Amino acid sequence: MTGYASAQLEAPVSEERQNAPHRQLGLEIRSVNSRFLDLSFRLTEDLRAQEPMLRSLLTAKLKRGKVEVRAFFVEANDNASLPDPTPQMLQRLCSLQDTVTAWLPDAAPLSVADALRLCSTGSGSTLDWSESLKKLAQGTLKDLTTAREREGERLAATLIDRVSQLRALAKQAVPLVPQLVEQQRQRFMERWKEAMGLAEGSVAPEMAQDRALTEATAFAIRIDVAEEITRLDSHLDEIEHLLKKGGEVGKRLDFLIQELHREANTLGSKSAAMELTKISVDMKVLIEQMREQVQNIE
Repeated sequence: MTGYASAQLEAPVSEERQNAPHRQLGLEIRSVNSRFLDLSFRLTEDLRAQEPMLRSLLTAKLKRGKVEVRAFFVEANDNASLPDPTPQMLQRLCSLQDTVTAWLPDAAPLSVADALRLCSTGSGSTLDWSESLKKLAQGTLKDLTTAREREGERLAATLIDRVSQLRALAKQAVPLVPQLVEQQRQRFMERWKEAMGLAEGSVAPEMAQDRALTEATAFAIRIDVAEEITRLDSHLDEIEHLLKKGGEVGKRLDFLIQELHREANTLGSKSAAMELTKISVDMKVLIEQMREQVQNIE
């Protein structure tokens, strides 16, 4: 199911960065429809080690969907300033520069911009973001789940409407079969009378009548769709039950939709009149619409 949630949290600040601009930790989770769970992560270098933790949180709550997770830092622009490098950092840079120039005399010396950039990068790499990111992910995942639940309610309402339409079509099909049987019986009896007239007594009336009634009975059995209608109603009852119960019902609904399609196909193959054929086609259209929606339900 589709969904989107995002949040930001004040990131922890180490003692070495008390004068640094405030940083906020941001997290976005996007979910689109998919039959299976497909996770992808876009994390900064400082947060890449937290991917297993994020994956564990997501797989515990989500079962379906193509989910994209993006974690990032937002630098506050209070004074549009860079963090003040500490004497320890500058001393370390001088020592490293002396070591490099000892081995590479032609190496260019560090510029002020280089020093500021390295001090800023080095100070951020020692921070532990795990707890902040976990807290942020839990809250964002809760918001995403709420959004997906709202989407699920809309899908359930759509499916219930399709179930009602299928029931109406099934009710239309039930009275057609006896009518068709009676019409066919009348045709067989007319054929029997014509045959008796042409035979001029060469065929026993009882034998001819038995043959006509046998053909009529075979026809009635062949076009009887009562069993298919009963199974279709049973599947629709189960679909309604699952939708009202909620929970992880997507895969069970998948199976029931396949069974609905099977019954509609059988109904069409037994069709002996244009009315039944039309009902079968209309059922298949509704079932296909349900199949597309069910594949999005977790």
